[in-house]
Amino acid sequence: MCGITGILDISGKSQVSEKLLTSMNKVMVHRGPDGGSVWISDDKRVGFAHRRLSIIDLSKSATQPMSNQDKSVWLTFNGEIYNHDPLRELLVKQGYKFKTDHSDTEVLVHGYSSWGIEGLIERLEGDFAFAIWDNVKKKLFVVRDRIGVKPVYFSYQKDCFLFGSEIKAILQHPSVERDVDATAMYHYLSFLTTPAPMTMFKGIYKLPAGHYMEISFDGTTKTHRYWDAVPGQGIPVDEVKGLSEAAREDFYVTGIKDRLVSAVEKRMMSDVPFGVFLSGGVDSSTNVALMNRYTDKPLETFTVGFKDHTHLNELQYADIIAKKFSTNHHEILIDENDMIGYLSSLVHSQDEPIADWVCIPLYFISKLAHDNGVTVVQVGEGADEQFCGYASYMAYLELYKKYFSPFQKYMPSIAQKCIASLAKSVAKMKPGAEIYADIIDRAARKREHFWSGATVFWDIMKDQLVNKTGIPRSYIPEQLKDSDIFPENYLDLDTFNIVSSFLDNFDEKHPGQDVLTRMIYCEFKLRLPELLLMRVDKITMSESLEARVPFLDHKLVEFSMDIPMEYKVKGREPKYLLKKAVEDWIPHELIYRKKMGFGAPMSEWLRGDFGKTVEGSILSSSLLRRGYFDNEYIATLLKDHRTGRRDNSLYIWTLFNLTAWYDYWIEGIIIGQEAA
Repeated sequence: MCGITGILDISGKSQVSEKLLTSMNKVMVHRGPDGGSVWISDDKRVGFAHRRLSIIDLSKSATQPMSNQDKSVWLTFNGEIYNHDPLRELLVKQGYKFKTDHSDTEVLVHGYSSWGIEGLIERLEGDFAFAIWDNVKKKLFVVRDRIGVKPVYFSYQKDCFLFGSEIKAILQHPSVERDVDATAMYHYLSFLTTPAPMTMFKGIYKLPAGHYMEISFDGTTKTHRYWDAVPGQGIPVDEVKGLSEAAREDFYVTGIKDRLVSAVEKRMMSDVPFGVFLSGGVDSSTNVALMNRYTDKPLETFTVGFKDHTHLNELQYADIIAKKFSTNHHEILIDENDMIGYLSSLVHSQDEPIADWVCIPLYFISKLAHDNGVTVVQVGEGADEQFCGYASYMAYLELYKKYFSPFQKYMPSIAQKCIASLAKSVAKMKPGAEIYADIIDRAARKREHFWSGATVFWDIMKDQLVNKTGIPRSYIPEQLKDSDIFPENYLDLDTFNIVSSFLDNFDEKHPGQDVLTRMIYCEFKLRLPELLLMRVDKITMSESLEARVPFLDHKLVEFSMDIPMEYKVKGREPKYLLKKAVEDWIPHELIYRKKMGFGAPMSEWLRGDFGKTVEGSILSSSLLRRGYFDNEYIATLLKDHRTGRRDNSLYIWTLFNLTAWYDYWIEGIIIGQEAA
């Protein structure tokens, strides 16, 4: 995968500067160390740039930006199209001439010419973000893949429209103001990330997954949602109608197996060395088992562990898989000092805060792969979300069934409100009770019980943390006001509006879905594309490494979204169907062992010397002087964790990521520099 960026003059008064475009391209050299090129239209009103990480068709003829023969269509592309070979065959039969041997980029160029933008997108299987300039229609199209594996950011300035694979490219433009979007920050405190289309930077946005934009010369913008992770796309009703429970289960298991095999096989497409991140869990072990079918060389497998907190390590399980499939296995062990040395690079690589400490081990395993000559890896993201693999999901389902739903159904409304008010009062006096009080409050206010699998500050905590009167109202660009990607109520300081915007539309078009399906849909709208997949993209690409996610192949997702809850968690077994599907591929003892998860010993690290550094960094941050927060509340969170009164590591890490981002990107202060 690569890096893309571009400029469209929407004023007719400015010209695209080659120097500026080159500068925007250069800051993303890590995304494409194999080359960088720019293209500017003859009238100087459009310019594209590209950083190349050569993976498919390594020849110079596959260099981007790329055009068709008459140069009426130009393209800059980040990603991989896994079905480019059959698409090329179709286009050749239609008479299109190819200058490259097997470049998937050129398939996009001619595919657009033949089928138009929607006809092209609907035929694609892959992970992609690309921009197309149509010089006949005088329109720019910017596209993000169905699931959101690859990011694309954009900004409207007075004279131009800007886009890029990373925010740091957009920040190179002298018109772009560096400041925090305080409303986006408010939502970040709930989700560890900002919901699309918002970013932490005022005036910079990200295109939601499954959407494309159409921008005219005058800046007029139309946004289109071309795909969504909804039921009704994967399993024709007639195929399961009348089947017994056992036969239906077998149908689901077979469907999952077939689609997983296909997804992994497609992602073995590469002209450079590839490998796999291996934890020894179900998902990564399945990747190894299936990848092993399609290579005549030993697979390169990579595992990370901890020197100072070995109870978190899964090295022995990874070793079982490595030996079973005779892989060329690599391990790296890290500790607190390694983590501290990486922090400045982490803030730079993320662009905006992604408050998931998994980014730390992810970086070191990515570096390990890169240092061993690997350019492409397969990873296991998306399996837990589709098939209910988290203990927290099971807890939410139990909560809904036993307490939340009966409370709403049988408790009088006035009693619900009284109980919620009492619970809030108790929570303020008893730290740790906020979660329960917030759930009761949600029930009393007829709100969803599940907002995200990554909830940080619950609303009751945010009421104490945030000075709402100090948060200025953000704005929606004129060009997006009539679009469906930026509801006006996102600007309210009520994060439930984000969740309801997803589910209101979902329930209207797909009524009667079970509670787990609705939870999973929420994850596909926010946590997966904007947190989990962004941490993978930003961290792996910082080491010039492409990560592929077979469990998020859209055909598997469409199939899994048509599977009812009772089959996914049958017999109270999380991930039941997926585990059944892989029983013939990986050892039984690995499938049914207790899930550990990919984490870091942040709670322990924050109680040592690192915790003192973090505390000083947060409390001295310029962000805390802007009146957004109750600084005493933050000081209490830090003290309670340091003294062992409660584990506040997630809250502290979320605040640290935020303040470190602000000091670095807005104030120009590097971590540790302020203490020097």
